[in-house]
Order: sequence, then C-alpha cells, then structure tokens
Amino acid sequence: MTELVLPHRSAGRGIPWIAEAAIALAFAAVGALAYYLFPDDLAFLTRLIGIAFLVLSLDLVTGYCGIATLGHAALFGGAAYAVGAACVRGISDPFALLAIGLCAGAVLGLVSGALISRFRGLPQLVLSIAIGQLVAGLANKLQWLTGGSDGLSGLEPGKVFGVFGFDMYSRTAFLLSFTVLATTFLVLRRVVNSPFGLMCRAIKDDSLRARMMGASIYPRLVIMYGIAGAVAGLGGALTAMSTGVVGLDSVSFERSAEVLVMLVLGGAGHLWGALIGSVIFMLFEHVVAAANPFHWMTLVGLLLILIVVFAPRGLIGPVTALCVRLLGRETKT
Repeated sequence: MTELVLPHRSAGRGIPWIAEAAIALAFAAVGALAYYLFPDDLAFLTRLIGIAFLVLSLDLVTGYCGIATLGHAALFGGAAYAVGAACVRGISDPFALLAIGLCAGAVLGLVSGALISRFRGLPQLVLSIAIGQLVAGLANKLQWLTGGSDGLSGLEPGKVFGVFGFDMYSRTAFLLSFTVLATTFLVLRRVVNSPFGLMCRAIKDDSLRARMMGASIYPRLVIMYGIAGAVAGLGGALTAMSTGVVGLDSVSFERSAEVLVMLVLGGAGHLWGALIGSVIFMLFEHVVAAANPFHWMTLVGLLLILIVVFAPRGLIGPVTALCVRLLGRETKT
C-alpha cells in the first residue's frame, strides 16, 4: 500500500493577525479610493455593498455547505422589511436598526435552514423557492406591516454616533456600509477557516464520509444557515437605511437568481470570489445598461457564457492559480 506524501510548508509562528491587518488595510485603501474618486456614484456603490452582503451570505450556504437555494433573497428582504417597519415606528438609531436586521435575518435563516437542510438535491431547491415565494407573498399581503405592493417609504434613520447624518449624496451611508462590510468579511474569514467551517466544507465534499467520522451534519448546516441569514440581514438593513425604501423587489425570485449568477461569476466556495462576482456583475450591469438600455441583458448573458466556458470555477479560479504559480516560483528561488 503506497502512501501519498504532500510537501508541507511550515507557517511558523509569524505575526498574529497579520493577515487580518493586511486585509483591513486593503479594504481601507479601496474604500478611500472609491470615496474620493467617485463622489457622484456613492449611492450606486452603497447599493453594490448591500448586494455584496447577500452574495457573501449565499456563498456560505452554497459554496461552503453545498446547499442549493433559489430563495435566498427572502432573508435579505425579510430583514429589510423588519428594519423598515421598526424605522417607521420610531426606532431611528442606525446601530439599533443594524441589530434588528441582523437578528431578523438570523431568525429567518435558522427557520428556513431547519427546513431546507433536511433535504438534498432537487427537493432542497424546490423547497427554497417555495420559502422565497411564501415570504414574497406575505410581504405583498400584510399591507399593514409591509405596505403591500407600495412597500415602505420615507425611512429616515438617525445620525451615526449622533453626528453624521444620511445625506442625498450617500456619503455617510457608503462609509457605514463599507465599514460594516470590511468587519463582516474579517469575521467570516475566521468562521470559514475555523474547525466548524472546515467541517462544513467536508460535509459539502462528502457528507457520508463526514457522518462516518462522527460529525453532526444537520445542526452544522442549520447553524451556518443562521450565520448566512445574519449576513444577509445586515445587507438588507444597510440597503433599507441608505435608500429609505423597501419594496417587493427585495424578496423577489429575480433577486435570488441574480445573486446566484454573481456567485457563479466570482467563484463559489471563496469569500473573495463572492466579492469579485458582485462587483464585476454590478459594475458591468451599471455601465452597459447606461450605454445600451435596450440590449444590455444580451451583453450580460454573453459575459456569463464566456465566464462559464473559460473559467468554470469563476473569476477567482484564474486569480488563485496565478497566485499559486507565483508563490511556487518564489519557493523554488
């Protein structure tokens, strides 16, 4: 019996939190450049950040756990409606609204995850669509709470730290959203690289082998779904506060399908891939729709076909391969 021995490169002690510090600096640099170079597009960038939360959330359940879902927008939109209803009823503190969105998303994630995680394959996909349509139907019918087809409008969150108000140029909304995104990304990076996150990956790769190792599969999937719901809830809360409006589009099937396309575009099972996919898709859609408002969907479809054909693992695949090749050359030298 032969044994395959892979070369191992010791990481050593290193400097604690060096990777997190580097990522935080990278986020700060990107945020500063976006803020000063595109001051007229901060509203669009804030909306992009809100969608990036939803793509990251979907990556946790699909990319890391292998759960097929086409109703993930229910978590995002449900939290947005919870924040909108709280804001209409007098709760205006931005951090309180963020907490409401996080809790609402986590609860919706745990409830839907408890149902969806019991099945695999096609029944799982159909059940996720059914849950998404149920939430959309309730949002349309509960007019006293959600505003029905008109939605909730005129949301006016208070000032951040009692000083920085939400203005029409979305300066405060962008800075708050970007800061929360960077913090959430660093936390999620710890989660997916923890023993819990690694076990979720093992469940995705081979659930039978993970069960034979003694792992409790169902509770882990439900917990990850709850974490994903909390992330989506943050995105829904930030979107509701920055736009001042919550509508049925936030819980629509189209939104769920759109974020799945973004995840495939960037690369599932990688947090950076989720960010890359959301940024590339939203920027491409923004530029192409402005240049050709009648046929932009055709160009988006051609882009997706090219990505799937030439980069099946998403855009993160070639980037990762290039980094590995460069690191390999440095090791040899």
